[in-house]
Amino acid sequence: MHATIPGSRPLPCFDNPFWAPTPMLSYRHAFHAGNFADVLKHVVLVAALGAMTRKPKPMFYLETHAGAGRYPLTPGGGGEADEGIVRLLTVSSAPAAVRAYLDAVRASNPRGQLRRYPGSPLLARALLRADDRAQLHELHPRDHGALAALFKTDRQTQVHASDGLAALKSALPPRERRGLILIDPPYERAEEYRAVPAALTEGLRRFATGVYLLWYPRLSPDTAAPMLKTLTATLSRPTLRLELALGPPGDRPGMDGCGMLVVNPPYGLAEALQEALPWLAEVLGRPGGKGRVDWLIAEHTPE
Repeated sequence: MHATIPGSRPLPCFDNPFWAPTPMLSYRHAFHAGNFADVLKHVVLVAALGAMTRKPKPMFYLETHAGAGRYPLTPGGGGEADEGIVRLLTVSSAPAAVRAYLDAVRASNPRGQLRRYPGSPLLARALLRADDRAQLHELHPRDHGALAALFKTDRQTQVHASDGLAALKSALPPRERRGLILIDPPYERAEEYRAVPAALTEGLRRFATGVYLLWYPRLSPDTAAPMLKTLTATLSRPTLRLELALGPPGDRPGMDGCGMLVVNPPYGLAEALQEALPWLAEVLGRPGGKGRVDWLIAEHTPE
């Protein structure tokens, strides 16, 4: 049984040098597809790409941990999506940034029933134009196979079975000189919290004007705190911080919140998300939940 999507309509859809150890490929995003963390990540991604594609010049999209690209859903089956995308689709009105994201999810479910969740590769590809280009990286063999099959006839998209963090060195700067890079590791290992700042620093050294989206979890204890401290000390470009907490700190074990950093945010993104983040916290969270939008690195340094 599948949930009917309010307002759905048919739209086209698409049927490392930073550390040494071999990656542990146990993480499979299918178990978490459409949860609150995906909602935050994909609202921000759709809003950022929407802002960037308003300019006519071609752009490049790179994703470091692309996953399988699309995931089956069973609404009402007790999965994490029930408290994320499934709940959102029952709400009658939403801020503009959230509406754009919901429209993109509906576009991947053209018969009006929520049967599959589009991952960030599909959401991004639907917004890219004829002269834009995408490069997707995924190391897990099964997920890479699914991703490659999804884009096998798409000449604008390259799919690589390789370390996406290393691609911040090998693929940048892009020939388009405009680009958005989504960094979304699973953070299974402590090394990833150290590898991400190194990779992001290298990416910015090569492509200082690129837009970088970095997702991170908020856990108890907060394993991301040292990474954020390092980034605060090392980043020199304007960096927007977005965080969604479902409840007050320490209220529940596990991941009860997450965040994103947006380095070099597109014009108008901060204002668009100022309304969306508190709204998401109210709809998806519990009492004490919070949506936060502020600057990790100020957009304009006072003289």
